[in-house]
Amino acid sequence: MSSQTPAPSAELPSRACVIGAGLMGGSVALALRARGWFVAGIDQLPERVARGLELGVFDVAGPIDNVDVTFICTPVSSVSHLAKQALELGGIVTDIGSTKGAVVRSIDHPRFVGGHPMAGSEQDGLEGSDANMFEGRTWVLTPTDATDPDAYATVHALVSSFGATVVSVSPDHHDELVAVVSHVPHLAAATLMSVASESAEEHVTLLRLAAGGFRDMTRIAAGHPSIWLDICADNRDAIVSTMNRLIGELSSMRDLVADDDRAQLSAVLMKARVARINLPTGAPAADDLVEVRVSIPDRPGFIAEVSRLASDLGVNIYDIEISHAIDVNGGTLVMVISKASTDLLRGGLLARGFRPSVSSLGDR
Repeated sequence: MSSQTPAPSAELPSRACVIGAGLMGGSVALALRARGWFVAGIDQLPERVARGLELGVFDVAGPIDNVDVTFICTPVSSVSHLAKQALELGGIVTDIGSTKGAVVRSIDHPRFVGGHPMAGSEQDGLEGSDANMFEGRTWVLTPTDATDPDAYATVHALVSSFGATVVSVSPDHHDELVAVVSHVPHLAAATLMSVASESAEEHVTLLRLAAGGFRDMTRIAAGHPSIWLDICADNRDAIVSTMNRLIGELSSMRDLVADDDRAQLSAVLMKARVARINLPTGAPAADDLVEVRVSIPDRPGFIAEVSRLASDLGVNIYDIEISHAIDVNGGTLVMVISKASTDLLRGGLLARGFRPSVSSLGDR
């Protein structure tokens, strides 16, 4: 590697394997290498890994010994099988699949941490990979009661180092949420694109008139369709339920337009505008961050409980680690959050019987 490549963080391991040499796997690999990791690539088609070596996406073709973290970056139908194989070789295993419930239930291993970066591109293949793809994006983690705290903390710290904001939810809740914010929007974009395309056969200039709004709404329809077959099968119930809600809301919108109900239409549009403007962005400055410490009890499920509590309260955890001490049974969970969220998270922890301590990062 280049002498200018940054050294790995002292708190993080440094050997990774990426299974799946496509757009997302390549982006994960590049993000890892940019932070000093040694990355092996694996794919069912060896020529993809060979291309990744040519492009500088991977260091070597895998598998490798003493791997610390493996990322499964394949369609969701193959994640379970590949994750189980990776776990047998040791190290922490995570994935980037768009559905989590069935996958996490099928693996149920303390060193597996289900994950899903809310990022992507209309580009395809390794050539479209981008080390900065996850900067400022949300990366969902889905710990369970069986998840090892150190494994979770390592994955959390690693994907946070990519510039992502981590949100933790249960696997099934994840699937319900992404049906609304990812799966149905993609299907809606594809449907709108289909309507426009069919109209264009009669009116050849229609698509040439497509303005920014149409292009923004349908951009995601350019994504490769193959992954969506697995997603729709794996998350069928949540997608159908969300589509039913969308159809109902579109019917109501149609009625407002048909009835020329300007007052109600204005109210609906304003509500949508306010919600869109208030979408969360970015992390606060160091002076606006605090460190929350909680002793880890000697029982399973603590990491899942606390991380989900933070997500349910709308509190972003910008960094997390497990501090172990010889004289402390179970160690200490250390979380970095915004100062504005301190009372909210502390109150939630106190209500569950924990005794958190808080210190400001800006005072150091």
